Parts: sequence; structure tokens; C-alpha cells
Amino acid sequence: MTHATTTLPDHRTEHDLLGNFEIPSNAYYGVHAARAAENFPITGALLGSQPIFIAALAAVKHAAATANRDIGLLSPEKAGAIIKACDEIRSGKFHDQFIVDMIQGGAGTSINMNTNEVIANRALEHLGHLRGQYEHLHPLQDVNLGQSTNDVFPTALKLALDAHIVRLLASLAHLRQTFEAKAAEFSDVIKMGRTQLQDAVPMTLGQEFAALAATLEEDEDRLREGRLLLHELNLGGTAIGTELNAHPEYRARAVESLKEITGVQTLSSAINLVEATSDVGVFVQLSGILKRVAVKLSKTCNDLRLLSSGPRAGFNEINLPARQAGSSIMPGKVNPVIPEAVNQVAFEVIGNDVTITLAAEGGQLQLNAFEPIIARSLFASLEHLTAAGTILADKCVAGITANRELLRQRVSESIGLVTALSPRIGYENATLVAQEALLTGQGVADLVLAKGLLTQEEIDGLLSKMLMATSRSARLPQGG
Repeated sequence: MTHATTTLPDHRTEHDLLGNFEIPSNAYYGVHAARAAENFPITGALLGSQPIFIAALAAVKHAAATANRDIGLLSPEKAGAIIKACDEIRSGKFHDQFIVDMIQGGAGTSINMNTNEVIANRALEHLGHLRGQYEHLHPLQDVNLGQSTNDVFPTALKLALDAHIVRLLASLAHLRQTFEAKAAEFSDVIKMGRTQLQDAVPMTLGQEFAALAATLEEDEDRLREGRLLLHELNLGGTAIGTELNAHPEYRARAVESLKEITGVQTLSSAINLVEATSDVGVFVQLSGILKRVAVKLSKTCNDLRLLSSGPRAGFNEINLPARQAGSSIMPGKVNPVIPEAVNQVAFEVIGNDVTITLAAEGGQLQLNAFEPIIARSLFASLEHLTAAGTILADKCVAGITANRELLRQRVSESIGLVTALSPRIGYENATLVAQEALLTGQGVADLVLAKGLLTQEEIDGLLSKMLMATSRSARLPQGG
């Protein structure tokens, strides 16, 4: 006796207001995501490539299901299946089912619909049904209950950006600590400081590296401030912030649930939901902070490349660790490839800031339709700055060495030393000594002595005090 085997068809038919659409039977996405995938083959960077954003979307849907269950609008069985599906997605499952491009029309509707469909179809399986049997649990009526793309998308975006900032802060702190370690290592290395690429006055290499560490710390503070602004949400505002079709208790319950799910206790509901739905100023401000980080990080890399230039015909003050051969034609050439890569990340972030600015300005009336490009640009800036900070610390700064004797020799030869003597010999005499030293190649101390302006003992005392003060001021503050 033979037993017949049941095979599922290769496709299932789903429908929307435009008609029927064939969906692969094994797909968790549905008709809305499938149409969007056809409509927007733009970047190839799909929603599935943003696991932090997907987890944030699932967290919002989890919070919504919890709130609707507690209010009595969603049965415990349906809510339980939705929550279970959301937890699976947040753990990293089914991300390949998020198939829509990150750049899309519709203010992010395709992203919200893709999320609703994946959650609904997985929840259906938990209830013992087949994917696509929406009569038992529907992507819109159940998963999207009390919601709109217009509050789901920005809420999830803010949660994802918050998580990305935490990662960027860790990367910048690591880079800062690496610079601080080098500052301590180089605290006794005397060198000439420069303004406008001209010799200025002596300093220590430790001071130079301590300043680079301090500028990073300032940016960490600005990022923490920007992060807090992301915690004001418009969840519950639905379409334009009027709370249409949402239960009066839904907003407060959903936000409280989201605080519990994410562990971010400073989440709050916006005072004016209409304003919070249409205004994307927080994203512009965050982008500005990221541009600030990028500009300063790029300037740091410019300094490292300049200080290491040479090795014979450049500054040659420090040595960057060699990472790869630098030329296909010049044997032995090694380029500063890590700082160069970080420079390019900075250029990208600055360009992303322009994109975000234009997208924010392009909003109209009660909604900004261009939040998808804002999201994609911010994610790219955050992800790439995080990676850049880590590789700069580990593959470059940690391995920097100083050419100590060359630096000391340059200090002794520099006309910048005359600045330390000018309070005793007068500005006019100091200027004449500097000019003569530059023309003749003689040392500043030798000329001052020859002209009888100071004794050797007085010169030694002044220079000693200067170098002691320089070394002392290079010390790093304790803590922080």
C-alpha cells in the first residue's frame, strides 16, 4: 500500500488594492513587500542589511502587541504569537525576509509593511496555520493595530540610532584611550610646535597626542547629548499625530512596554504628536554632530599623515605602523593607508549630512516623505565612523613610534627658541636674532651669547624652565 504525500505549491496568491500577486510559498514577506522590491531596485542595500533597525522595528511591534493585548483589543493568543515572532526577529532570525530597498517612496511604508508581513506569517505558524492565511491573523488588522508607518518608522529609527550611537561611543572611547596611552608614552619627547606650518614654540609630542585625545572626548559628550534627544517618541500618534484609530490608553502603554523591552528608561512620549510626526530636526542635529566627529577625526588623520611624512624628505617626526606595500612601481614605499581610509569615511559623512539636510528641508505639511534616505544616510555615517575609529586605534595609533633624537635636534636648531628668550632680551632684539639665525644657519643661543645679550647661565636657565613647563603641561588629567 502506498501513501500519498502532500506537497505545497511553489507560490501562494496574495492580493492588495492593485490586485493579485504571486508570492513564493516559503516567503515570510507578502504582497506589499514584493511590490516594493519590484518598484525600488535602487541601491541593492536592503532592509535585511540593517539588523539593528530590524530589531528596533520588531521591538515596536512587540510593544504594540503588548499594549493592545492589555487594553483588550488583541486576544492573548494572537498577541502571544506576534510577540514570539518579534522576539525571534530581534534575536536575528528571518532577516533575509526583509527584502525592500532602503531607498523607497512612501515615507517608509514599504519597510513597515515588510515588517508587518514577516511578523504575521511567522505568528501564523506559531498558531498552527500556513503562511498567507491572514484570516487567522492579519498583518494590518492585528500586527499593525493602532499604528501607522508615520509613528512606527520614526520610533524604530530613533531606537536604532540610539543603539548605533552606543557602539560609536565605545569606538571613540577606545580611540581616545589609545591616544591617551601614546600621550603618556611621549610625555618626555620635546618637539617644535607649529602654526600655519611654520615653527612656533617648543612643546612635547605628549601634549600633541593629549590634545587629540581631548578633542575626541568633547565629541563623545556631544553624542551623549544628541542621544537623549532621540528618546522623545511619537508612537501612538498614528497617521499625522492625531492618534486616529488608536485607543486612548494605547500611547502610554506602548511607550511603557517599549521601555521595558529595550531597557532604555528615558523613552518618553512627545508633548505634541503632530509636531513630532512632521519634524525631523532631531535627525538633522544628530547628523550635524556626526559631521563634527568626522571633520575632527579627518583633521586628526591629516596631522598623523603630515607628521609621518617622508621618511627622508618630509616631517618624519613619527612613524606609523606599516600595513601594506604602497606602490606597484616604487619599491619600499609605504603609505599611510589607515588614516587615508578614515579621511574617506569623513568625506562620506560630510556628504551624508548634506543629503539629510536636503531631505529634512524637503518635508511638506504633516509628514516628511524622505525619512528613508535620512535613515540610510545616518546608518551609514554611524556604522562607518564606528569602524573607522576602531581601525584607526588598533591598526595605526597603537603602533606609532617617535623619532626622538631628530625631534630634539630640530628644537635645538629652531629659531622658535627665541620666543623663550624674548622676555629677557626684548622683542626687537629677539626679532634681529631670529632673522640672523635664519640667514646664517647659526643657533639662536649662540647668537644671543655672541651679542652679549645673555650669559650662558642665563640662557640655560631660561631654556630649562621652558622645557620643564612644557613637560609639566603635557601631563594628562587624572580620570575621565
